[in-house]
Amino acid sequence: MPKHLINPSSLTAPRGFNHGILVSGGQWLFLAGQDASDANGHIVAPGDVVAQYEQALRNVQAVLAEAGGAMTDIVQFTVFVKDRADYAAKLKSLGEVHRRYFGAYYPAMALLEVTGFFQAEALIEVQGIAVIHT
Repeated sequence: MPKHLINPSSLTAPRGFNHGILVSGGQWLFLAGQDASDANGHIVAPGDVVAQYEQALRNVQAVLAEAGGAMTDIVQFTVFVKDRADYAAKLKSLGEVHRRYFGAYYPAMALLEVTGFFQAEALIEVQGIAVIHT
């Protein structure tokens, strides 16, 4: 499935994301919010945003695999964090985790700080949209 990165020169050069991704064909998969829940619904690694991000990405990857897709099929990705300062302080480690799942590919992304999540121990949640070539 062809994907064309849209990064107008009139905007700030993207770093760690793309401004837009134009796709054609394929099936759309809307990814529900995934936090750091394990198979029993318990938040892993309380207090550790990096480990929780990894679990959230593992959960997303499982949904994609079940649908016949891969992480690089994600075209839009939103990260919600409870503490932006904590996220920023651990950006290098979070980036390493991100690259383990996405490689050098970056979807169109947004980061939002929120006051809390359904599970009080959650520090991060992600959601997105994937387009899977069938």
